[in-house]
Amino acid sequence: MTTMGASHPAGPRVIEQRGLYFDELEEDVVYAHRPGRTVTETDNVLFTTMTMNTQALHLDAAWSAEQPFGQRLVNSMFTLATVVGQSVAQLTQGTIVAQLGMTDVSFPHPLYHGDTLYTETVVTGKRLSSSRPGQGIVTLKHTGRNQHGDVVALATRSCLMWTRAAHAAAPEQNAAGAETAGVETDRAETARVETDL
Repeated sequence: MTTMGASHPAGPRVIEQRGLYFDELEEDVVYAHRPGRTVTETDNVLFTTMTMNTQALHLDAAWSAEQPFGQRLVNSMFTLATVVGQSVAQLTQGTIVAQLGMTDVSFPHPLYHGDTLYTETVVTGKRLSSSRPGQGIVTLKHTGRNQHGDVVALATRSCLMWTRAAHAAAPEQNAAGAETAGVETDRAETARVETDL
């Protein structure tokens, strides 16, 4: 989704890419995120070592060859992060206040080097926040599939989202790009937001 910005005094009209506001998200609609992401051996090894995960199932080809899957598996945390990441441009880029949590995370089928990951999201619930005017809580169900259509990841995510009007009325936050202003720095308020689910 794009939004039209103000014209520059000496230049063309600006159109800024963004996600969808609370008011624009529709329940029971499948948002298909494209392009897919082909996962390489380098992706897997770098992510695994960068996160200090010494699991041989991701790093040791000889050992993994003797295990039930017969080869290394893509780190499931990389898979999860990519599934969420693929949804950002279409749904939450610039329209999220904070991510509140995840539930029901599972990996029904392995992802291997060379597989391409495709993600779809369904909004399964949304309601205005009772404690934060101009913001709403949205529940997103993400499904990641490989190029054969096998489900490789499932996750349900709760996000605090801006309404269009409230975000437009917060010019300081828009100008600074501070989507999470005041939420991350105030632990007590964050806890209160999470109990508002």
